[in-house]
Amino acid sequence: MNDLVPVSLLVNGVRYDAAIRPWRTLLEVLRETLALTGTKRSCGEGQCGACTVLIDGRAVNACLYLAVEAQGKEIQTIEGPAAGDPVLAQIQRSFATKGAIQCGFCTPGMVIAARALLAERAQPSEDEIRAALVGHLCRCTGYVQIIEAIQDAAGALARDAAPVAARVGS
Repeated sequence: MNDLVPVSLLVNGVRYDAAIRPWRTLLEVLRETLALTGTKRSCGEGQCGACTVLIDGRAVNACLYLAVEAQGKEIQTIEGPAAGDPVLAQIQRSFATKGAIQCGFCTPGMVIAARALLAERAQPSEDEIRAALVGHLCRCTGYVQIIEAIQDAAGALARDAAPVAARVGS
């Protein structure tokens, strides 16, 4: 009996076609089938946030999301879109410069959660940042540097956008 189903997934702007078992999670397919290992496997229960990816711009736990349900949706992982994502790149830079990366295991999920937040709120408050990180566990940083990194990224993105807005308004 052939229990494989065909799936076509759009991940970071690249289409992948595969035959998978219908009960495989998006996390399993990303890591084991597509070799995109930036998304981490940790609790497997949606409690730690290490497996966070964006699906149609919304942060979700890939360990709880069936890969077959992701067909027709845009998936973004920590590896980022093929064409590049300046917002994601700035968040990554801010995490590095603010010391928000310790062991690094939770970092991909935190960065993706920050990406979703900054797409929704360009200048989030500290409380909004904390709310966006609910469900993300970090055993190394104490979250202070992570919050500072997200604030730094938001500030840098606003500074970068200001000259563009000034030119458009001229």
